[in-house]
Amino acid sequence: MKKIGFIVLLSFLGVSCSKDTPGGGGGGTTPTPTAKTPGKAVLTSPANNKTCEEVNTSGQVTFSWNASTDTDKYDLKITNLNTQGVNNQNNITTTSKAVTLTKGIPYSWSITSKNEGTKTTTSDTWQFYLAGDGVVNYAPFPATAVSPSPGASVARTSGKVTIEWSGSDADNDSLTYTLEMDTIDGIQGTVIAEDISASSMELSVEADTVYYWRVISSDGQNTSTSIVYTFRTTS
Repeated sequence: MKKIGFIVLLSFLGVSCSKDTPGGGGGGTTPTPTAKTPGKAVLTSPANNKTCEEVNTSGQVTFSWNASTDTDKYDLKITNLNTQGVNNQNNITTTSKAVTLTKGIPYSWSITSKNEGTKTTTSDTWQFYLAGDGVVNYAPFPATAVSPSPGASVARTSGKVTIEWSGSDADNDSLTYTLEMDTIDGIQGTVIAEDISASSMELSVEADTVYYWRVISSDGQNTSTSIVYTFRTTS
């Protein structure tokens, strides 16, 4: 009986064992550097809480600030404090910007620093009065809320909450205040206190209620009215 021999051919397949390691030729990618957070711009002009008189006949104001670190561009935000209308000047590549505004109006302004990253940094907010033709005495700046923070939920203490605000005047006149508050819309004219020199008051309030309040500031000649602020008391 004849035996038939079988020849088995083995084929070896090459297996790649290369790794994507830096410098290893494996096609690895280099991580993209993360952009740093921009620094905080320091405002210089117009001066805070002052009357801006360095203005031409058309009402053009030059806003200036110091350069901030890790910053490519700046956004300038100007707010009309009487109407709360906002004028945005974006993507400024210098540290100053001339903007034409209406005279005889109080404004606030701030600078936001930014770069190619997603993070931004906003400066302090300054306010000023833009000089008006023939104006001798300027109305106070509209008061701003300090506490409670706008829209905050507040726990009562012995059934009471302290309302606090900040007021200032470009002429450095002494100010008195009238506080109005209601649970409807804040413009009902419900006077809680008037002709007060303090900038805070402790008030009795109900639980689980939304309150609306505003402050009228007076320098003895002119007045200004703040926007309406709200807070909710907890149960």
